[in-house]
Amino acid sequence: MGKTSKSVPFNILESGHTKQAQTKHCNSPQVRLFSTTVIKPAAKLVKPPIQVYGVEGRYATALFSAASKQKKLDQVERELGRVATLIKDPKLSSVVLNPHVKRSVKQKTFGDALTKENLSPITVNLIKVLADNGRLTLTADVISAFSKMMSAHRGEVLCSVTTAQPLEEAHLTELKTALTGFLQKGETLKLETKSDPSIFGGMIVSIGDKYVDMSTKTKIQKLTKIMKET
Repeated sequence: MGKTSKSVPFNILESGHTKQAQTKHCNSPQVRLFSTTVIKPAAKLVKPPIQVYGVEGRYATALFSAASKQKKLDQVERELGRVATLIKDPKLSSVVLNPHVKRSVKQKTFGDALTKENLSPITVNLIKVLADNGRLTLTADVISAFSKMMSAHRGEVLCSVTTAQPLEEAHLTELKTALTGFLQKGETLKLETKSDPSIFGGMIVSIGDKYVDMSTKTKIQKLTKIMKET
């Protein structure tokens, strides 16, 4: 993956991010460590404003901590955007995301592509440890998890709204106004809308840790269940 002048410890990646979890899995052969020329092993982890679970969350948490300590959060976020674009390339993804391709081939292919991007050591080290652990297929998930952490860091509240058909501008404005009412002082709304004809009508709203399914599909399913039980 090329040489880097600085690197960071990712010792929490495969074993969980709590001390208990690390102790429980300390002998796991999957655990990898980066060299510690920048951050000492005992350095306290900088926790992100939100917790993202799963293996991808552990990688993203370690990355957030490393980037935060070096004051490079924004830079790393921009670089990950470029990496996300790279892995969407059909030629690259056909190699990197193919389970039948040897790990060494994936590492070289991805490494060659990243070399042209002139990425910071932190970002390069993340990709390196993903490659070393055979986790390159999680790259997009890790980037997504880091993006969520950065949104929370900026005080953005992620909101996803799914409707059967795209919302008209007037309805979208009305929806934004209603959703803004759920925000706390200093928070801003980051709205994502998508269409799914299979829900027939209504909408499904996810904001923060709240989830409300007001779709016609769910209403029909509930009605059908009630009718079968009577």
